Amino acid sequence: MKYYLAPLEGITDHIYRKTYHRMFEPMDTYFIPFLTPNENGKLSKRQKQDVLPENNKELHVVPQILTNKAEEFLSAADYLSGLGYEEINLNLGCPSRCVTAKGRGAGFLADLEELHRFLDEIFETSKVRISIKSRIGMRNEKEFGAILELYNEYPLSELILHPRTGKEGYQGIPHWEAYRYALEKSRNPLCYNGDLFTKEQYEAWLHEFPQSRAVMFGRGVLGEPSLLSQIKRTKTSHTWQEFQYELYLAYQKEIPEERHVLSKLKEFWTYRAFCHREEQEWIQKIYRTKTLKEYAELMHF
Repeated sequence: MKYYLAPLEGITDHIYRKTYHRMFEPMDTYFIPFLTPNENGKLSKRQKQDVLPENNKELHVVPQILTNKAEEFLSAADYLSGLGYEEINLNLGCPSRCVTAKGRGAGFLADLEELHRFLDEIFETSKVRISIKSRIGMRNEKEFGAILELYNEYPLSELILHPRTGKEGYQGIPHWEAYRYALEKSRNPLCYNGDLFTKEQYEAWLHEFPQSRAVMFGRGVLGEPSLLSQIKRTKTSHTWQEFQYELYLAYQKEIPEERHVLSKLKEFWTYRAFCHREEQEWIQKIYRTKTLKEYAELMHF
């Protein structure tokens, strides 16, 4: 089984990836949160920083691009190829309304004719391998048959499937029957993504789909970074507390404004709260801190 870390925008940046990789059971691949090229296909300074090879040493990383314009994708892909990247992931899964309203992410799945033209152009021109991270439709799961048929026309390096629709976001239960259908019908290598937050949930999924070859973790690992160690039955000598301390130090070196550092640190606790409901009272205290000094005192740093 291959294990991947999902690209969560604003969260799994190069500081998080390097710190996690050093302290916990390493992932086989880390996907860099989506890059959004401008009209000229250029990336922002922050995005360039995240993809620099020196910021991703000793990690196997794959950058992700969010766009619905082939020329933007190809320009960014050419830049990334120049940095040494051999694979790029196309985001067709983001369910955020501000993204889907512009026909990007999962919103692109609502126009298969335009998506077909887009894929034709990028696969004909791109010098790098292309994988896709996708939902099973924008509005309902019945769209997936035609979507998968379209994907089967192209030599994807991998199809990473989150079996929910864009409209569902992260609500409800993933449609495992859509993933089962993909296992049967996909001509491309498949990876599963969605709602595996505990070792028990992972094992239940694997029991249901033992033929699976790859799995991507997102919110589950963010809330419990020892999750992969639990799954692989390996030991980890680091705790959540130690992990947060390392992030606390690293982000202060990277981000000049204290309030932005504090906001970023608090966001990790949102995922912790999702995975550890027994810690809600403590996490509320974290949320109420107003300075890094208060945060450090509460955390006993």
